[in-house]
Amino acid sequence: MSQITDMLAQKMGKTKIVLKEGLNTVRAGRANPALLDKIVVEYYGAPSPLKNISNVSSPDPRTLLITPFDPKSISDIEKAINMANLGINPSNDGKSIRLGVPQVTEERRKELTKTVKKMGEDSKIAVRNERRDANEEVKKQEKSGELTEDDVKAELAEIQKKTDQCIKEIDEIVALKEKEIMEV
Repeated sequence: MSQITDMLAQKMGKTKIVLKEGLNTVRAGRANPALLDKIVVEYYGAPSPLKNISNVSSPDPRTLLITPFDPKSISDIEKAINMANLGINPSNDGKSIRLGVPQVTEERRKELTKTVKKMGEDSKIAVRNERRDANEEVKKQEKSGELTEDDVKAELAEIQKKTDQCIKEIDEIVALKEKEIMEV
């Protein structure tokens, strides 16, 4: 494999990672600590990710339990959760915060599925843009005489093969998340 296809494989791998991280924040009716990954808490005047100042666990399928390392930060964490518009009301007992994850309605499940499909489509667009950039780089190398015509054909075929494989994997990731969302 050439440098171009190596770089392409790395970029496509990063695109899949970003998609998976994005899908983790989509609520599927089951309590998942990743729902809170994007929440930032104003902690002693500095914005801190929730997972850096507390322990987030899921004691049962419908509940998230947030146990702050510093009990004085509970009100700040509650405020951040309310501002995040998750549709979940926090309740605290002075030591920890419980979030009851409500059952998702059928209509909401369909909306979430559309959101997931859009995220998958955005990832595919990113992969196609990466393919285009790699193809342009191969053609530049051909013009400068670094690659022969046969090498160019082989590189372009390899780039297309990697693109097709990545798009197939993205489709599988999206299908898995859709199945998780539609599961009652």
